[in-house]
Amino acid sequence: MKISFHGAAQDVTGSCHLLECAGKRILIDCGLFQGGRELAEENSQDFGFDPKSIDFVLLTHAHLDHCGRIPLLSKRGFTGEVITTSASVELARLIMLDSAGLQEEDARYQKRKAKRRHGSTNHKHSNEIEPLYTTLDALNCLESFQRRATYNNPIQIAPGIRATFLDAGHILGSASIFLELEEDAQKHSLLFSGDLGYGGRAILRNPTPPPKVDTVVMETTYGNRLHKQLLPSIDEFYDIVNETIGRGGNVIIPTFALERAQEILYYLREGVSNRRIKHYANVFLDSPMAISATQIFERHPECYNTETLKVTHGGSDPFDFPGLHFTRETSESMAINMISGGAVIMAGSGMCTGGRIRHHLKHNIWGERNSIVFVGFAARGTLARRIIDGADRVKIYGEEIQVKASIHTIGGLSAHADQSELLAWHKQTGDPKTTFLVHGEEKSMRIFADKLKNTHVEMPVMHQEYTLG
Repeated sequence: MKISFHGAAQDVTGSCHLLECAGKRILIDCGLFQGGRELAEENSQDFGFDPKSIDFVLLTHAHLDHCGRIPLLSKRGFTGEVITTSASVELARLIMLDSAGLQEEDARYQKRKAKRRHGSTNHKHSNEIEPLYTTLDALNCLESFQRRATYNNPIQIAPGIRATFLDAGHILGSASIFLELEEDAQKHSLLFSGDLGYGGRAILRNPTPPPKVDTVVMETTYGNRLHKQLLPSIDEFYDIVNETIGRGGNVIIPTFALERAQEILYYLREGVSNRRIKHYANVFLDSPMAISATQIFERHPECYNTETLKVTHGGSDPFDFPGLHFTRETSESMAINMISGGAVIMAGSGMCTGGRIRHHLKHNIWGERNSIVFVGFAARGTLARRIIDGADRVKIYGEEIQVKASIHTIGGLSAHADQSELLAWHKQTGDPKTTFLVHGEEKSMRIFADKLKNTHVEMPVMHQEYTLG
């Protein structure tokens, strides 16, 4: 039995781990590297294994950094089976098709740039520029999504390999994956945390307590810090909305399309319903993908917690309220930029690496009455991280813009467990012989590793391989 790490190795992006057991090669996740162009270029490199040799992909959840290279895997020869939850199938389809469209759009942009640089008489360089994968590639890979996992029900992946998906409480359909392995009469239990949520959040249930296992592979996104408490964070959010709208400004929220957008809608609905939000505001969900994701959420109440189920059983829509506008069309998005105050604008991407949020930042970040509210993790090298770190000026679409808006970071709304929650989760796994730390920056991992007891800790680097046992 062997395990190797081909993404999210001392970084928070590109999750991809390879398990070899009983003659089968199984990927747990196959995510896209996100961040600056340097990271993006890693996506086109070799996986570190032959895609044709992979028999199964077990997908923990549908965030791009966990599913975004599955179309490329298929394009390069993968013909095996992808297994995940029903909600993750729907969300992954949405995410991968959107990613393919962005890959195609970026390739067209790079070709135009190359033609301008090299002149119209020399198209050789521009002709070499191709998207990482196309919409057709994304559609083709969907044929691999076959069996559907349901929480707590074991699936016999192959002889000697059984997988149980456990609710990770991170996003709709997210899972930790518990593997019971047997090879040459040797048994081994292995647990992949996936990305872990935390207790008491809106919409989703708490993460399912993990079983005791021999080996753990776990995320450490916030392994070095504690979140603000949830209720004070919601209060802070309402205060920011009230103060900003009260002074005639706009609230700009860079929003991840999955989970974060729906949670913010949920809290806004509660704030309007309970009159915690004192001023009428036009709220724009300016993200076609987030709008589609919200519709997928409405089709999967089996993932809801008790409180959200009460809302739906009472005949209310947990994601709708007066003043809410869904804007799919580009023309509608452009019209929002004419609004000088009194609006809450949610748009992707959450790290401000692309999408409509960059247009809204360009039109609002220079205004002293406005507020920019970050409600999620921002990786190194992203525009979001530069703004959070206090940059006086930022470049957006080639223009240097002074930052005068109020900048807020509300950590309590994160979809990731914090240090204390990660430690509590790990403690429930017993005393695993080995714990592999992934999906975290090196500093975060080292701080978290120092707090783990009664387990050998490894922090693998890219393509590093280990023997299990």
